Amino acid sequence: MARIAVLGSGMVGEVLANGFLKDGYDVMRASRQPSKLEAWKKAAGPKAQVGQFEQAADFGELLVLAIKGTAAESVIQNCGSARLKGKTIIDATNPIADEPPNNGVLRFFTGPNDSLMERLQRLAPKANFVKAFNSIGHAHMVNPQFGSTKPTMFICGNSNVSKNTVREVLLKWGWDVEDMGLVESARAIEPLCQLWCIPGFTKNQWNHAFKLLRG
Repeated sequence: MARIAVLGSGMVGEVLANGFLKDGYDVMRASRQPSKLEAWKKAAGPKAQVGQFEQAADFGELLVLAIKGTAAESVIQNCGSARLKGKTIIDATNPIADEPPNNGVLRFFTGPNDSLMERLQRLAPKANFVKAFNSIGHAHMVNPQFGSTKPTMFICGNSNVSKNTVREVLLKWGWDVEDMGLVESARAIEPLCQLWCIPGFTKNQWNHAFKLLRG
């Protein structure tokens, strides 16, 4: 794995792209308007590139979907199922609706027996989606610092090979990793975003992470 494609021009995409660049990978960030990423490219150095979503889908051996949830399905459609065949895609998205939170609780456009990741997997059935990075703020995604405690990243997906690839990235970046199973487990992992955000919206507290403990 030498080439990483990060689909998305926001802070999540920037943090993850910079993390991969720091580890020595070639990284292409993609946007519908690649020109707005030129400043990042200039600052990031010679291993950084920018392009359209379709270009990034061709470029990346590993893809990161770091896009607004309401746009995620259209981005996958733009990339095209054929381009994504056999590729590992880290799915950092959440199905957040274009509505304000309700007493600190984000509104989702999916229901309890559905998930955004399942919808994406149906759009590109031969791609290997792995849910990760959806339940932590961008400031803590790479090398999180919580004293001596390693936070837990919950992942899921249908391909064990792809989950192992993502696991290696997460372990290198200082996470404990818990594999919660197949794509349907995203129905439980995606709502962790809602839980993580409640202290932020209600108390302006954003410096926390989840940890799975065993007795």
